[in-house]
Amino acid sequence: MTTEVSEEPRITTQNGKYPKSIPSIIGNEACERFSFYGMRNILTDFLIGYLLLDLVEKDRAGAAKEVFHIFVMGVYFFPLLGGWISDRFLGKYRTIFWLSLLYCVGHGCLAVFEGNKTGFYAGLFLIALGSGGIKPCVSSFVGDQFDQSNKHLARVVFEAFYWVINFGSFFASQLMPRALKHWGPAIAFGIPGILMFLATFIFWMGRKEYVVVPPSPADPHSFGSIAWTALKQGRGVGRVLAVLGALGFVGSFFLLPTLGFVASFCLALVVFLVLAGPGVMLSLEAARGAHPDEDVEGVRSVMKVLVVFALVTPFWSLFDQKASTWIIQGKAMVLPGWSILETASQMQAVNPLLVMLLIPFNNAVLYPLLRKLGVNPTQLRRMTAGIAIAGVSWIVIGVLQRWIDAGEKVSILWQLLPYTILTVGEVLVSTTGLEFAYSQAPAKMKGTLMSFWSLSVTVGGLWVLLVNAGMKNERLTSAISEATGLSTTAFQMFFFAGFAFVFALAFGAYAMRYKSVEHYRKA
Repeated sequence: MTTEVSEEPRITTQNGKYPKSIPSIIGNEACERFSFYGMRNILTDFLIGYLLLDLVEKDRAGAAKEVFHIFVMGVYFFPLLGGWISDRFLGKYRTIFWLSLLYCVGHGCLAVFEGNKTGFYAGLFLIALGSGGIKPCVSSFVGDQFDQSNKHLARVVFEAFYWVINFGSFFASQLMPRALKHWGPAIAFGIPGILMFLATFIFWMGRKEYVVVPPSPADPHSFGSIAWTALKQGRGVGRVLAVLGALGFVGSFFLLPTLGFVASFCLALVVFLVLAGPGVMLSLEAARGAHPDEDVEGVRSVMKVLVVFALVTPFWSLFDQKASTWIIQGKAMVLPGWSILETASQMQAVNPLLVMLLIPFNNAVLYPLLRKLGVNPTQLRRMTAGIAIAGVSWIVIGVLQRWIDAGEKVSILWQLLPYTILTVGEVLVSTTGLEFAYSQAPAKMKGTLMSFWSLSVTVGGLWVLLVNAGMKNERLTSAISEATGLSTTAFQMFFFAGFAFVFALAFGAYAMRYKSVEHYRKA
């Protein structure tokens, strides 16, 4: 299939009107988000109830969690690949289009290979590649459609984008669990596949209206180039840390038999960044002369923000488990006969509904009120509070688990409380984090920081896999039970709450010393 778009960017004058391409992009986003959340929100239920029946019953929930979080890790790792392909080779339009076709094939695999693990996992891989690969391209592609005459309308479109994401998530969370329960997995996964095909078709239909910016040549003064020069020309501690990082990367793969490839690779990447990152900072002055001072300082700014991203990774380990651990808990709870709920998976609809309500409430009521009371809700203060609040939600979910472990019949409606608390934390961390990252990076480093922001979600999934791996050790679980009197599940819930509190304190301490800068584009 060929497209009828110019290789060169079209510089247009919109005369203060919305670009004609926007309806196609919004329509594409609406269908794509429904397709993604539709399959994602039934994945844990399907794995436990259908695909993993060959496992003994007590092992299915743990195995389902691992598959789910490996999938999510892939979704947030592949933006690195998608952004690179877009910037260097295909451009945003072609990257979105071709990866969307792979995305469609992935959905088809889920529907066709509902009873075949190899085929089903191949489908998950293609969806992770497609969804993650287009992630860094879509929002910037929207920005490409605006020029000086109508740039004031861009914010409205981006707000519509965020609303569409949550709108699609809400209805997908309500409808797809019903489809799985009443019609089976082939149809339940087939419907999101049809929506993704429709999303791709809508995007293709708008091809003649898009402003297409071609890929750019490799930048000799990019983040990676400057970091490599610093490590190569640096001396002393910086070089030692870089060598230790490389050795740690290789050494992490010795855990391959225990953790599997995905977790081992992510752990290796984390070990390398934790060691080589400070090495770059200590050696950065050695890059001056080979690279412009402005770009060297840009790398320094990015490295400081990466510490913020590292400290926020525990939040993602808590947040994404609402679609795995919390669903598993919900399956052991009582569904009230008078409610609209038919499955535990439908509780996830609470999250996007509250997001649509909380964002305008915070901007219009909460933040102005705090300022009047003399409390300035800065970006980093909001994120600190959000991580801690997420920890509170896990204390509540842990208490509910203790009730279940005691043999009580617990209504699933009790989960409304932790879902609400977690969503408050999400709004404070997720939306604020994107705003913070954008403001702190120089223009040419913004894409790099957005990729690292996505990578922080992948690392959050890694923490879940590491904890799950530890809980497979019978001696460890027996010791936990004897020392705390808690079930393994309840202990994990309280552990993640404590994990969040510790990192919230570390985040707050770093935030107090962090000096914010602003790198917005000049008018």
